[in-house]
Amino acid sequence: MARAITSALVTAAVFVAAIVLNPSAETHREKIKQATSERSPIAGALGLGALTAFVSTYHSLGVASYTTANGKTLSWGAFGLVFVTQNPVTGS
Repeated sequence: MARAITSALVTAAVFVAAIVLNPSAETHREKIKQATSERSPIAGALGLGALTAFVSTYHSLGVASYTTANGKTLSWGAFGLVFVTQNPVTGS
């Protein structure tokens, strides 16, 4: 019985942490800008990362989130971390 209660409490704590630490739209946009500058210095200098980040659409799932542009997923995030899936400017 105690083991079931402990498991339920740990599960609830992880779920609450995921909700609280879900990255915001601004966090996603900053990561997209940063990734663009790192992957293509010319695109970063021209501000293409900022433009792509601006036109991206933020989607929250409560415990995780992602951004899309032109039907492609640009980034996803959970627990305060954001990962850019592809080069936001070139799509590769």
